[in-house]
Amino acid sequence: MDIFKNKQIFITGGTGSFGQELISLIIKNKIKVKKLIIFSRDEFKQSEMQKKFSEKKYPFLRYFIGDIRDKERLSRAVEDTDIVIHAAALKHVNLGEYNPMEVIKTNVIGAQNLIEVCLDKNVSNIIALSTDKASSPINLYGASKLCSDKIFISANNIKGKRISKFSVVRYGNVLGSRGSVLDIFKKCKTKNDPFPITDKNMTRFNITLNEGVLFVVKSLEINKGGEIFVPKLRTFKVTELAKAIKRNCKIREIGIRPGEKLHEELISKSDIYHTIENKYMYVVLDPANTTSFNLKKNYSQFIKTKLKDSYSSDNGNNLNYNELKKILLKEKLL
Repeated sequence: MDIFKNKQIFITGGTGSFGQELISLIIKNKIKVKKLIIFSRDEFKQSEMQKKFSEKKYPFLRYFIGDIRDKERLSRAVEDTDIVIHAAALKHVNLGEYNPMEVIKTNVIGAQNLIEVCLDKNVSNIIALSTDKASSPINLYGASKLCSDKIFISANNIKGKRISKFSVVRYGNVLGSRGSVLDIFKKCKTKNDPFPITDKNMTRFNITLNEGVLFVVKSLEINKGGEIFVPKLRTFKVTELAKAIKRNCKIREIGIRPGEKLHEELISKSDIYHTIENKYMYVVLDPANTTSFNLKKNYSQFIKTKLKDSYSSDNGNNLNYNELKKILLKEKLL
């Protein structure tokens, strides 16, 4: 995590799981950052986070209240920043379908505001967190994040002589994140209720919060601007996750919800033609700039991807319930 040494870091949506885990890793690894700014609009979450990570105990921390919809506030907050991690978004699929204009204002216009401010301030490295739902989107949240991904990548075309690099990291649902199916299953176990599962064939990619944060750090270390970074992950059937929590659980199949996918997809079939890979990750290059990318110089250890179809959780290396249980215990999620 040396990329953060003596740097000023700015995290939008910083009171979420990602921001808290990043702070924990910086403290654990004793990284001497100049300043880490937690930027979010929820004063209650800011207050709760300050109890856990106080500025008195950790003087490199700053807590800024603000909304990415407010460009003027962003401009003031980003002053003197070296690295921006964009984690703010409206993410709930069902609420997005009911409040579409609010999703657009935050996920698309908010992303545009951040890009323009970073260009104005000549921020050196900017990375946006994306989602599996942005690949072949079927709901507004996914469509809005695809728009966000596109404008972050295309920002490299308008930076001129600025040092700014814009890239994207894309992975699926984080195991045990707030509001995940894991919390629902654990409550069902406590009450001895049947486990509600959308479809017994449903699959998901497996990534822990720690793995997600470290992947973003790695992407910041190697990005040149214009890439979508995707980790290589194992997968699991949701029924196996249920069994990892309670071996002989009863399952109640409830049917797929509007806007929900049976399988997570991180790279679409169309995008594999401009995707490269190494042992640990895929890198989706901007198709408009692929020919100008000096792959030999920038990604000499990468090869053209071996994927023949989309990168989806239904054709991955599935974890069984015993393997999932070991992961849950290691991450203290059980």
